[in-house]
Order: sequence, then C-alpha cells, then structure tokens
Amino acid sequence: QVQLVESGGGLVQAGGSLRLSCAASGTIFSINAMGWYRQAPGKQRELVASITSGGSTNYADSVKGRFTISRDVAKTTVYLQMNSLKPEDTAVYYCNADGVVTPSTWLMDYWGKGTLVTVSS
Repeated sequence: QVQLVESGGGLVQAGGSLRLSCAASGTIFSINAMGWYRQAPGKQRELVASITSGGSTNYADSVKGRFTISRDVAKTTVYLQMNSLKPEDTAVYYCNADGVVTPSTWLMDYWGKGTLVTVSS
C-alpha cells in the first residue's frame, strides 16, 4: 500500500532553483530514512541526499552547500531544495523510503517513479 509521490521537477536555467517534494502514503508504522537519488543519461544512479528518522542528513559532495533535504513532522514527506543548479545536475531524481514498516511488511524499501530535472546552460 505504500506509495511515494514526487513533484517539483522541471526545466530551469543554470543558477536557478527548484524544490522537489516526496510524500509517502499508506498505512506506515515507521520509516528508517528517506532520500533522493538521481540518474543522468548514461550514468549510474547515485545518492544525492538522505535524512534518517533521527534527523541526520547526508549529502553527495557534488551538492553540498547547494542542496538541502528536509522533512515534515510525521517524517513521511521529504523535500529537496536545490539552489545554484548546474547543467551537471540534470537527471531523473528518485525518491526513496528505506526500512519501511507497515501492517504487512517489515523493513522494506520503496521508490518513487522519478521526476525529471533539466538544467539548461
């Protein structure tokens, strides 16, 4: 029943900003962590940013100082504020929920369908 719904992707010029949102829906008891991954054409998927249930954050070196991950109080919605965007940031961004516990599943991982971010130069 768990579903991750992403929004906020689009086209932006270099130096601009975008804010991605991801909401986890369903009967969820707990989530260990949520994060954002991205995959550019011809490249492997990489972790962009993550936040644990305890509030600890982790960022890829390439986005430190430019991107900020945050969450709501319920810890079921995460955001990725992306500033000073570069053409190299162009990719499909995927939302991830790790270690999800539901009435029927234990410590499962879920992924969103992805949202495309295109940064023009």
